[in-house]
Amino acid sequence: MKIKEITRYIEELAPLNYAEDFDNVGLLVGSYDSEVSGVLVTLDTLEATIDEAIEKKCNLIVSFHPIIFAGLKKLNGNSYVERVVLKAIKNDIAIYATHTALDNSKNGVSAKMCEVLGLKNTKILIPKKGIIKKLTTVVPSENAVSLRNSLFEAGGGAIGNYEHSSFSTIGESTFQGTENSNPVVGRKEVLQIENETKISIIFERKNEVKILKCLQAVHPYEEVAYEIVTIENVHQDIGMGMLGEFPEPMEEKDFLSYLKRTMQTACVRHSELLHKKIKKVAVLGGAGSFAISDAKRAGADAYVSADFKYHEFFKAEKDILLADIGHYESEQFTKNLLVDYLTKKFSNFAIVLSQKSTNPIYYI
Repeated sequence: MKIKEITRYIEELAPLNYAEDFDNVGLLVGSYDSEVSGVLVTLDTLEATIDEAIEKKCNLIVSFHPIIFAGLKKLNGNSYVERVVLKAIKNDIAIYATHTALDNSKNGVSAKMCEVLGLKNTKILIPKKGIIKKLTTVVPSENAVSLRNSLFEAGGGAIGNYEHSSFSTIGESTFQGTENSNPVVGRKEVLQIENETKISIIFERKNEVKILKCLQAVHPYEEVAYEIVTIENVHQDIGMGMLGEFPEPMEEKDFLSYLKRTMQTACVRHSELLHKKIKKVAVLGGAGSFAISDAKRAGADAYVSADFKYHEFFKAEKDILLADIGHYESEQFTKNLLVDYLTKKFSNFAIVLSQKSTNPIYYI
């Protein structure tokens, strides 16, 4: 089995174009064509992680965080990042990272937090913009149904809980082929006026290549006229964070104790207690202070994330309980998510859950 077979399946869960622009996801070290002996799944890739991969005969590490984030200008081993990359290369170990591609997946990091906490009726907290595109093309009216159906099969026309969505109008098109043309309809160098159907269909950005291949393969014309634009509509199933509810509300102190125990953290930093019960909870794995306002707008009683700075706790403004459980602690179950996902597909292959804690923060 080659690396690309493993990563192609991961990208069904977390397509790389779901990732934020600042991120560095995908295969960071190694070749997609390398044969895989085993897969080690981890939250971070450190030197100890490489040693664990060697010990367990895994030559592919699937990591949540990317070991290479900013550009590397030298590989001298002068930083932990350089040492990890050098050690991986020397031992023919590939490294693949998912990071914000998995953060933005509806079955990703925040969904796993909701599962661990027992939250129900979940939905995306910050739906992602710029992920939906629209294709508009014209086709002879007699070919409209077959083209539309083919575009649906290629991933077009899906919006929320609905599929096969499109809009069509009928009108007149004009065109005139040059002396080098080979028109399907009419004759070269003669102006043609044809009854055609304009088809508009939306699709996820990840399906653009398939949509264009389908259009070129199925459309009857020699030259296909089309337009693709990115639209501002948000995608309700793609985005950062999640909002969910407990079956029964909890007292604040009970909630904080439950949070500490369930998320296996030594410390929960929180804002002022509001003396109200907690039922609706927003969560976001990793550094999530940017979403405090979103959690408040969503009507959450509490927001669980990490890396809140001193002044950011003031943003609670007696409207919400902010709970910082630690960066590692908020994302720690992500590797279990990935192992479970990979094992379903590759049940007879070595998918290994890393036993090394990569948390750089300790408590006394």
